[in-house]
Amino acid sequence: MSLTSAVVGGDPVAAASAVALHHANDEGPGFARRRRGKGFRYLDAGGKSVRDADTLSRIRALAIPPAWTAVWISPDPEGHIQATGRDARGRKQYRYHAKWRAVRDEAKYHRLVAFCAVLPKPRAQVEGDLSCTCLCKRKVIATVVALMERAQLRVGNDEYARQNGSFGATTLRDRHATFTGDTLELAYRAKGGVGRRVRITDRRLTRIVRRCRDLPGQRLFQYLEGDEIRPITSNDVNDYLREATGGPFTAKDYRTWAATLGAAMLLCASEHPGTERGCKRCVTQVLGAVAERLGHTPTVCRASYVHPRLIDDFSNGKLDALARQIRRRLGKAPVEVAAATIAVETLRAIEPVVARYLDLTHARRRA
Repeated sequence: MSLTSAVVGGDPVAAASAVALHHANDEGPGFARRRRGKGFRYLDAGGKSVRDADTLSRIRALAIPPAWTAVWISPDPEGHIQATGRDARGRKQYRYHAKWRAVRDEAKYHRLVAFCAVLPKPRAQVEGDLSCTCLCKRKVIATVVALMERAQLRVGNDEYARQNGSFGATTLRDRHATFTGDTLELAYRAKGGVGRRVRITDRRLTRIVRRCRDLPGQRLFQYLEGDEIRPITSNDVNDYLREATGGPFTAKDYRTWAATLGAAMLLCASEHPGTERGCKRCVTQVLGAVAERLGHTPTVCRASYVHPRLIDDFSNGKLDALARQIRRRLGKAPVEVAAATIAVETLRAIEPVVARYLDLTHARRRA
C-alpha cells in the first residue's frame, strides 16, 4: 500500500510504517508526568524516574503545555504519536512525530485529488435528495451539504456549541437564520469566536431552510421522522458523504478544497508582480481573502489549507504559464473549472481525474 493511499484510506498503521515510524497509542505503556516544584518529573511504566538525557531532551522538545493533565508520553522516539493529554477543558490533545505531521499534511493535499475526482457523486446525490417533497432526513442533510459547499461552513460540533457558544452548520439555531425573499442569511459565532455572516440567494435552499426553521425546537436543521422531530448531527452528515462518495471523505474536505480552489482562482486572476516583494504582497492578499471566506486566519489558511506548491508556483511564474496552457486547452470553460484544473494539476493529479471532473462539472453547469 502506498503512503498516500494509506493516509487517504485511513490506515494509520500502514501510513506510519511507510515513513519508518511505529504506530503508537496511549493505551500501551508510556511515561507519565508528575509535578515537582515549579517543573515536572517523568516516570516510566515501573514508576521510576526517567533520567536518560536523550529521552528527557525529546520530551522537553515536545513542549507539552503545563496545563495538560493525564499526560502520556511514548517511550518510543519513533512512535507516530509522541504524547497525549487533556487540556484545561478536558479535551484530548496530541503531540505527533515531526515525520508524521509532514506526511499527514502532504497526504491531505493528495487526498484532494481523490476528493475532486468523486465530487460529482455527492453533488448528484444532493441534487436528487433536495427534490424530495417531504422534510425527511436525507433532504435536510442534502441541504446542509449544499450550504457547506456554497458557503464553506464548518459542519459543527455539539461540544463546541455547549462549551464555547460557537456554531457550525449542524448546530445552528433558528435565531441564526433570517430570510429576505429568495435570500438566506446566516449570522453566528463560529469556531474561535469569529463572527460569520453569509448570504446565499437560492430559492430552493431558502425555502427548505425556512421550512426547517418553522419546525418546533431551537435547532435550525431538523427533520421529520413519523411524528418525531430529530436534529441533524455531524455524524449524519459525514455518514452521508462517505456513502455518496464511496470513500473516507468528510465535511472538512469541502473546506480544504474550497481554500485550494479559491486560492487558485485568485492567484490566476492576479498579474505576476515581477518582484519577490510584490509576490509576497499578492500572496498575503490572496490568503487574507480566502481566510475571510472560510472564517479563519491567513496564518491557518497558509499552514493547513492551501498547498505551498500553489504559492511557490505563483511566485516563480510557473502558475501563470500553467494557467495560459490550461486556458488554451479549455477554451471558454468557466473560471471555476479552469481554476479547479490548475489546482488539481498543481497537486500532480493524473489527467483522467482532471478530465472526469471537467466533463461532469461542465454537465452540471449546463443543467
